[in-house]
Amino acid sequence: MKAMLTHFTGSLAFTAFAVVAAWAIAGPAAAVTVLFLGALETSLSFDNAVVNATVLKGWNEVWRRRFMTWGMLIAVFGMRLVFPLLIVGVAGSLGPLAVLDLAVNDPVEYGRVLASAHHQIAAFGGAFLMMVFFKFFVARHKTEHWFEVLEKPLTRLGKMEAIEAALTLMIVLLMAELLEGSEKSEFIVAGIWGVVAFILVKGLAALLGHNEEGAEHHVVSQGVGGFLYLEVLDASFSFDGVIGAFAMTSNLLVIALGLGVGAMFVRSFTLLLVERGTLDTYRYLEHGAFWAIGALAAVMFVGVGFHIPEAVTGLAGAVLIVGSLGSSIRANRKAARTS
Repeated sequence: MKAMLTHFTGSLAFTAFAVVAAWAIAGPAAAVTVLFLGALETSLSFDNAVVNATVLKGWNEVWRRRFMTWGMLIAVFGMRLVFPLLIVGVAGSLGPLAVLDLAVNDPVEYGRVLASAHHQIAAFGGAFLMMVFFKFFVARHKTEHWFEVLEKPLTRLGKMEAIEAALTLMIVLLMAELLEGSEKSEFIVAGIWGVVAFILVKGLAALLGHNEEGAEHHVVSQGVGGFLYLEVLDASFSFDGVIGAFAMTSNLLVIALGLGVGAMFVRSFTLLLVERGTLDTYRYLEHGAFWAIGALAAVMFVGVGFHIPEAVTGLAGAVLIVGSLGSSIRANRKAARTS
């Protein structure tokens, strides 16, 4: 137990700092909000931790440490503070200073403008995550399957060039029918950018990395490209959390602190999974995480036309991960009996 807790020392320390800072900024209610947002972000993003672990398990200690330090700063202050400002600036046609002034002096309006861009955020994040999902399951050399009836056909589709992009773009066009007017075209454009972003960061990871011949199709090499891939993936997971947080508070700093706590724990869980070899022990856990990513992408797409409670999103991911864990345990027991 003590060894396990060492993975969470930094997360617990940051949580204490965030709670004290929120109390100083806006009182005890803000401190409670930080704890709630942190717990919500952690529970909704556990599948992100598993996927991160599939990438990091092939990295050396230097790049893992960079992921925990530089990556943490980018996740907390970049993706959960600066990036929403950028979205509001684009959506509201505002300059950097005007956006910052709006966030500080009129956070309610800031939240409204951010929410008005929900369809574009959902399209970009959903398309990026759907590409992550398909890229894993259409890998031609993938031989192990959890849901064989679904995964085997997807693997056969991997023989087709760029099939993951074709499938994702087809889904984007189909989901765009839920919208009308300018929102429809904005959704399509944002979805295309999500596909482009995935291709660029995955391509950059391959260009700057050193994948060995025969490596799994979904593996991302360590380096700047792989680092960028993980950060965009993290952003895609956090989009809905950032928007949903405004239902609890309009204070931008409190939101950043609360979601930052969640981001810290996701990274701690990631390193715990890597260092304990959990993905090798539980063979289907990785599959469950990627199915959870596909489910989240689908929820983001469908959410532009219908209201889907965050509890449904979190529950779907949890059920898939717990199910894959249970299947892994049964498979391990079966293998032990036959050996």
